[in-house]
Amino acid sequence: MTLLTNRILIIDPKADFAQELAGLLSRKGYDVEMCKGLIDAIQRIKNVKFNCVLMNTKLPEIMGSEAVPVLKAIDPALKIIMMADENTMEIEKEVRKQDVFYYYIKSFDRTELELAVSEICKQTAQPKKP
Repeated sequence: MTLLTNRILIIDPKADFAQELAGLLSRKGYDVEMCKGLIDAIQRIKNVKFNCVLMNTKLPEIMGSEAVPVLKAIDPALKIIMMADENTMEIEKEVRKQDVFYYYIKSFDRTELELAVSEICKQTAQPKKP
């Protein structure tokens, strides 16, 4: 039997939300890390292979949609879920232009988000190091 690790990186400046989400995903068996912004996330993605990144549409340094190409330049296979505190036509339009797996509105039920994360991890399963 091959053991798998499912690594998730949450990039969100709102620590309370990130911690809540990290706790939820950790309880589901995911290996979760958190960053508040793009600079820290870039360093983590350069050093660790993540199955999935959950990124807020508004980061301290840049809009999340503008960060997608930066992260994809480091890891073109990276699957990204964009998360919005609130949905506007402008934000959704910009997000949908990017190569993202899923667009999640934070006020929605977490079930859809969990399903998206699960699907990404199935698609990107990697062997766990001993």
